[in-house]
Amino acid sequence: MLPISEPYAQLLHRLRGVAREELSPRFRGRLSVSEKSDGSLVTSADHAVDARFRQLARELFPGMHVLSEEQPREEQGAVLASGEDFWLVDPLDGTTNFAGGLPFFAVSAALIRDGRVEFGATYDPVRDEMFSAQRSHGLLLNGERPPPRRFDAERLEQCTALVDFKRLPPALAQALALQAPYRSQRNLGACALEWAWLAAGRADLYLHGGQALWDCAAGALMLTESGGHLTDLDGGPVFRRSLHKPSAIAASSRTLHERWLRWLDEKRCGCSTST
Repeated sequence: MLPISEPYAQLLHRLRGVAREELSPRFRGRLSVSEKSDGSLVTSADHAVDARFRQLARELFPGMHVLSEEQPREEQGAVLASGEDFWLVDPLDGTTNFAGGLPFFAVSAALIRDGRVEFGATYDPVRDEMFSAQRSHGLLLNGERPPPRRFDAERLEQCTALVDFKRLPPALAQALALQAPYRSQRNLGACALEWAWLAAGRADLYLHGGQALWDCAAGALMLTESGGHLTDLDGGPVFRRSLHKPSAIAASSRTLHERWLRWLDEKRCGCSTST
C-alpha cells in the first residue's frame, strides 16, 4: 500500500478539525433545522461545514470548483457542465440522524478528476474514524490499513446487508422483506458512512434505490480500493458526473456482487432463485 499523497494528507488533517469544531458542539447543543423544497432536512451544521470546506479547498487547491449538496441546483449543474475537475462535498451526511440525536453521521468529500473519483474521504466524528482512499493506493482507516475482515462470507445467506428500502421498487422491497437471502440487514441512515463501513469489512452487501453523486463518490472509490465491486441495478456505473440518482448494488467481492445482483434481477422479474 502506497502512502497518501500531499496535499491530501493535509486535507484529511484539517477536515477532521472542521468536523470536530462545527459538528460535535452542535450535535450536543443548539441547532437550527429547516426543510428543503424536497422535504429533506438542512441544519446550521450543514451550512457551517459547507463554508469551512470551501475555505479549505481554496487554500489547498486554488482555483478548483466545489460542488456541494447545499448549493442551489443551478450552481451544481454549472460545475458539472464546466467539464473541469472539482471537489464534491456532503457537509453532513445523515442530517436527519444528526438532527434527531442519532450518532450516525459524517462529512464526506471526493476529488473528481478527468470524470472519475481520484480521492475520497469520509470522517465520522463520533467514533473519530477517518476513512480515505486515493486511486491505486488502497483504503485507509485513520491512516492505516483497516483490520482484516473477521469473517469472509461466501454465500448470500452468510452476509450482513446494508439496505435502504424507501427508494426501492415496491415488488423488490417486498421480496427483500419476505424472502431476504442474507443473514441480517441494517440501515444507518447515512449513505457515505455505509459505503465506508462496507469497504472496511463491517458488512458484506449494499443496496440503495437511488442516491446522489455526493452520497456515493468517496465510498465507491473506497470499496473498489478494498477489493469490492459495485454497479447500479442494471449493471451500469454508480458514480456518474450527473445529478441523476442511480441505484446502487455493492458487495465486498465480485463473486458476492454477481450473486447479489442475480438474486435481485430474478426477484425483479418474478423468477425463482437460489443463493
